[in-house]
Amino acid sequence: MKIVLIEPAPDGVHVFTDICMPRGVLVLGSILKLANYEVEIYCEALGAFDLKEAVKSADIVGISVITPTAKKGYEVARACKGLGKKVVMGGPHVTALPDEAMQYADFVLCGEADKSIVPFMQAFEKGVEPLEGAEPLQGFENVPGLSFRKDGKIVHNGRTAFVMDLDSLPYIDFSLIKGNTKRISVTPIMTSRGCPYNCTFCSVTGMFGHKYRFTCMERTLNFIRNHRALVASPQGTEKGGIKDKLDWVFFYDDNFTADKKRVKALCREMVATGLTPNWAGQFHIDIGKDPELLALMKQSNCFIGCIGLESINPKTLELYNKKQTVEEMERGIQEIHRNGIRIHGMFVLGSDEDTIDTIYATMKFARKNRIASVQFLILTPLPGTKTYNDLEKEGRITNRDWSLYDAHHVVFEPKMISRYDLQYHTIRAMRMFYSPTHTIVDFIASLFSKPLKDNIQVAAWRLRAYRIIRSFVKQNKEFTEALKHRA
Repeated sequence: MKIVLIEPAPDGVHVFTDICMPRGVLVLGSILKLANYEVEIYCEALGAFDLKEAVKSADIVGISVITPTAKKGYEVARACKGLGKKVVMGGPHVTALPDEAMQYADFVLCGEADKSIVPFMQAFEKGVEPLEGAEPLQGFENVPGLSFRKDGKIVHNGRTAFVMDLDSLPYIDFSLIKGNTKRISVTPIMTSRGCPYNCTFCSVTGMFGHKYRFTCMERTLNFIRNHRALVASPQGTEKGGIKDKLDWVFFYDDNFTADKKRVKALCREMVATGLTPNWAGQFHIDIGKDPELLALMKQSNCFIGCIGLESINPKTLELYNKKQTVEEMERGIQEIHRNGIRIHGMFVLGSDEDTIDTIYATMKFARKNRIASVQFLILTPLPGTKTYNDLEKEGRITNRDWSLYDAHHVVFEPKMISRYDLQYHTIRAMRMFYSPTHTIVDFIASLFSKPLKDNIQVAAWRLRAYRIIRSFVKQNKEFTEALKHRA
C-alpha cells in the first residue's frame, strides 16, 4: 500500500521562517519504507504543493501536527477525506486532544508512533480489505496509542510505550521528501528523547516523557558521516533529495547536553575522526559550569547554542518551575561566550508575575549580555501542559484558533498586564533588540574579539530577523488592534 505523509507549515512568519528542517515524518516514513510500504513525504515549509495530485494514488494519508499547525492540519484532513482518502493524524497536539482530532481524521496515533505505525498499517490493510470471514477493523484493538471508530463510537487504545532503544530506529531517508528540497540547509540529528525537567509551559514531556533515552555514539557519528557525505557529493541533490551544500548540523534533542559525560566523549570522537561540521543544538544553561565540556564543544566546531533562559524575573522562574537563577544564567552566558560559542536566547513572557517593565528588562538583559539572537516568546497554553490546564480551569483562555498558538500571539488573559500590552510590547522589544542600529554597534564592538566571518554572519541573521519582525507586525495589525479595543 502507499502512504503519503504531510507536515503542514505554520501560518505567518517567525524568526526561523528561513530554516526548513523536516523531522518526525522523516523517521516514520523511513520506518514504513523498511517495512516495504510505498512512501512519499510533503513538507509545506519547503513550498506549496498540489494536495489533490500529491494524494492521488495514496491508500491512506498521514498528517503530523503541532498545535500551531493543527488548524491547517485539520483543513488538509477534511480536504483529503473529500477526495475519498482515509486519514491518520499524529503529533503532540492530537496526542493531547485525540477526541478533537477524531472530528477530522479516521484514525489518531497518540504519542511516539515509531513502534505503532507498522502494526497500524497492517491492521489498516485488513480493515480496508477484510480477509474472508474476518471482521472489519480486524486488529485495530491491538495497536497501542490508536484512536479509531467502532460501532459509531470512538475507541482510545492504551498509550503506546516510549521507544527505549533509539538505536533500533532507521536512519532517515531524505529521498522520501518531495518538492523543493533545495530549501533544506540544515541536517537535523536526534540523539535523545525525553526530559526530566517539568517546565509548566512545555509540551515535550507530554509527548516524550521524563526519562532520557540516548542513541549510542557510533549511531550519532554515522548521522554526521551521512551529513558529510551529502555535503561532499556533487550529486547530493539527486542521491539524497536535498541540496548538495548543507550548511550545518543541528542536534534537535530537547537538551543535547543532558548527559555531559556522553557529550564530552562524542566531541572527543568527532575531533579524533575529523567529523567536525559546524553544529548547533539545544542546551541547558548549566553547561556554563563545565569548562571541559565547553572547550570540547568549541573544539568540535559548535558555533551556537539555543538556550531556554525563559525569564529574568525570579518569581516567573519559580512559576515556570525553571530550576535556575538569574545569577546562574549570567555566569553561564559569560562562560559560554568565553569559549567562543554564541547564544540564541529564548525567553517566555507573560507569566502572572510579569509586567511591561519585565519585557523591556528582558531586552536590556539580552543586550547587556551580548546574546547573539533572541526569541521573546509570549506564554502560550499548549494542550497537554500545566499552563493549559491551569488557565483552562480559571477560564482565562480567550482564543481557540490553534494557528495563533505559535508563541507570538496572546491567546489568554494575563494577570499583571493587558492582552494588548503583552502583544504590543513583546513584539516591540524584539524589534528593538534586532534594530539595525543595535546590530551595527554590536558588529563594530565584536571586530576586536571575534573573526570577521562570524561577525558578518550574526549581523546578517539579525538584519533578516528585523525584516521578518516588520513583516509580522504588518500581517498582524488587525489582530493587535482588536486586542487594543477589547482591552
